[in-house]
Amino acid sequence: MTARIPLVFCSLLSLLLLPPTSLAAEKEKKGDTGSGQRETIAKPLSAKEQRKRDERLRKELEGPYRKWLNEDVTYIITDEERAAFKRLSTDDEREQFIEQFWLRRDPSPDSSENEYKEEHYRRIAYTNERFASGIPGWKTDRGRMYIMYGPADEVESHPSGGSYERPFEEGGGTTSTYPFEIWRYRYIDDVGTDVLIEFVDPTMTGEYRMTMDPSEKDALLYVPNAGLTMMEQMGLSRKADRFNRTDGTHLGTGDSPLPSRMNQFERLERFAKLQKPPSIKFKDLEAAVSSKITYNLLPMKVRADYVRVTNSSILTNVTALFDKKDLQFQEKDGVQTAIVNIYGRVTSMSRRVINVFEDVVTVPVPTELLQEAIKGQSIYGKSIPLPPGMYRLNIVAKDVVGGNMNNYEIALKVPHYDEETLSSSSLILADVIEKVPTRSIGTGQFVIGTSKVRPRVDDSFRQAEKMGVYIQLYNFKPDEKTQKPNGVIEYEVVKDGTNEKIFEFSEEVSAIDGASATQVTVEKLLPLQTLVPGKYILKMKVVDRNRDATLTTAANFRVS
Repeated sequence: MTARIPLVFCSLLSLLLLPPTSLAAEKEKKGDTGSGQRETIAKPLSAKEQRKRDERLRKELEGPYRKWLNEDVTYIITDEERAAFKRLSTDDEREQFIEQFWLRRDPSPDSSENEYKEEHYRRIAYTNERFASGIPGWKTDRGRMYIMYGPADEVESHPSGGSYERPFEEGGGTTSTYPFEIWRYRYIDDVGTDVLIEFVDPTMTGEYRMTMDPSEKDALLYVPNAGLTMMEQMGLSRKADRFNRTDGTHLGTGDSPLPSRMNQFERLERFAKLQKPPSIKFKDLEAAVSSKITYNLLPMKVRADYVRVTNSSILTNVTALFDKKDLQFQEKDGVQTAIVNIYGRVTSMSRRVINVFEDVVTVPVPTELLQEAIKGQSIYGKSIPLPPGMYRLNIVAKDVVGGNMNNYEIALKVPHYDEETLSSSSLILADVIEKVPTRSIGTGQFVIGTSKVRPRVDDSFRQAEKMGVYIQLYNFKPDEKTQKPNGVIEYEVVKDGTNEKIFEFSEEVSAIDGASATQVTVEKLLPLQTLVPGKYILKMKVVDRNRDATLTTAANFRVS
């Protein structure tokens, strides 16, 4: 019987039996003439290949790096820096770029802290606290200007609109306006002097938008024969003439000359300059941090709390507590003083240095009160903006007088916040919650937004005290009509170990002062005199009715 040979096998066999010259000819046909003859001229990418490349780049930038680029620094990064960042291909390169980005802007590179970076994130936190409406505060026009240029030197605010006497340059006369604000900066680098920025809320929703047209705030602009200017009242112009102007405004000034700063080209130029990122004042710098960490004897307690600034930057508030009885005091001029030097270092899990800070804590006590004072405690706070992730924090404290030191290491689990998920900051139990002066908003120890919140590190309170409760709630689904959150917060205090309910109450989210869908700040002071000494749990349940979502959180505390 004759065996059948498969067709594929025959083809392979015939190929192997070809003479070497035939094989070479085959290669020539296909354009493969050997390693020495390969084509090396780079061909331009086709439109399809370019789209694939851009899509790969977009996916690479997803996550914290994309959010850093498009949220954290979107207003202050230059076009050249943005383009350079997009060309980077590895996370290590991006980390180095971010480090150099902040170093270029550091006004005091010789110090361990970057004041520019800290001020930038303070501004973001402030805008989220003050300017949020249907969107986070940092996304609003007011938020953008505040982040880029800081607080205005003067603010003219009309939060309810209503009757308004126009200045002469806007035509004079009385009209009714939408809510609006005018910010005045005496000087802005690369922009000029006496800079006026106007924001108008024509939708009455709290979302002010920046405008170049001073007449945009006029609620009677489209109402015939209402809100007339002086020129219109005198018959020297008609209200309809406002809509024939070619300077980009609807001012009712007729043919009257306008001040030079109202010139359309001046306004356009200034408006364009205000959109540009602030210029960089400092050159590229390289910084290396080395430290020697030793272990010893100075007792301290450390805790960390987390408050969202943006989805890619979380304010990590570190609090350290010392008992004064563990410190050594030295007398000078009738005052006993203890001094603690603090060195802190945040590293990634691979020990890459992320942030370094140094501070000096001074504890002065009159000599005659020393015996009573050493029964108390000394507390230190530091706020560090970090992207979501896992980190190590080392705090080294040295008692300068006594020489005792301690190295305290804790893990920082910086949370990730999803824009579509109801979430919260840390639940902070505090011994101090109070509003700070306007000039101190966002600055100083223990300041979060507009409030000073000093955590009780050991969660222990006396009956005579009031326990502060502070928490921020994020990402309520806004009501379609009002853009306000629709939810309820339920509070409950139970006895630890027995779950005996001591008291409970609830409140509507919309009733909380300053509540918006993007952020709700809860500040409470709970009296403790009715609680017997013991351990308790504060439980909070947050319900978002629009999203049909529930969030629960809890904190332990002790009453003595």
